[in-house]
Amino acid sequence: MTLAEDFDVRGRAAFYETAGCLRDVIQNHMFQLVALLAMEPPAGRSFGAVHDEKAKVFEAIRPLTPLDVVRGQYDGYRNEPGVAKDSDVETFCALRLFIDSWRWHGVPFYLRSGKCLARTATEVMVEFEPPPQLLFADSAPVTGRHNYVRFRLSPKSGIAFAARVKLPGHDFIGEQRELSLADEHPGEQSAYTRLLGDAMAGEGALFTREDAVEAAWAAVEPILKVHPKAIPYRRGEWGPREADALIAGDGGWWDNPGADQS
Repeated sequence: MTLAEDFDVRGRAAFYETAGCLRDVIQNHMFQLVALLAMEPPAGRSFGAVHDEKAKVFEAIRPLTPLDVVRGQYDGYRNEPGVAKDSDVETFCALRLFIDSWRWHGVPFYLRSGKCLARTATEVMVEFEPPPQLLFADSAPVTGRHNYVRFRLSPKSGIAFAARVKLPGHDFIGEQRELSLADEHPGEQSAYTRLLGDAMAGEGALFTREDAVEAAWAAVEPILKVHPKAIPYRRGEWGPREADALIAGDGGWWDNPGADQS
């Protein structure tokens, strides 16, 4: 799961010095995406039923440890007005989390977000386990990207499915294909415009309940004070290389979020 921005703190350095990427984006926005992805079907169509299931996800998140997180800081951040010369605040954060529930036991969730990355995009990649038998004659033991579903939230929303497809002919051989669908609504309100409008109207669908907020903070609290130092990374890249090592055993990051596949 990636929430990337290709710009810097844009004059908000004084705020970022008090928050950092973990508090500002990971625990807030990205945990909400995790909950929507991992929650059980709600008992009804009411928003209260949805909040119930999201809260259960937060309560089941295993508390994070320093080994689960990589923190980074883009080159030049310490030169921003209001930033300490020895600042250790992270402008990039990648983490691995587990949800200790019956459905998700043993399944790793990888999240990353940061400033000054290669692209501005928000995307969720759900990768499936390969089948126990090789279905195609030319298949080798799977070591790369498996079949998957991609949910693209920005810069324009869409969904994509990838699977190995049989090629025409008698031989049972295949190739990896992706089918994508874009969903655009010109003139649609921005996310924050809608959020502020719902707040003024008293609509709570997009807001998190108190018990869920407390459970989400409980998951990240262990690493708020005890964590690895922020590692410098260059602008225009995907953060420090240590973030790649974090996910290397599970296939690596999808380094093309927000882009259409041909």
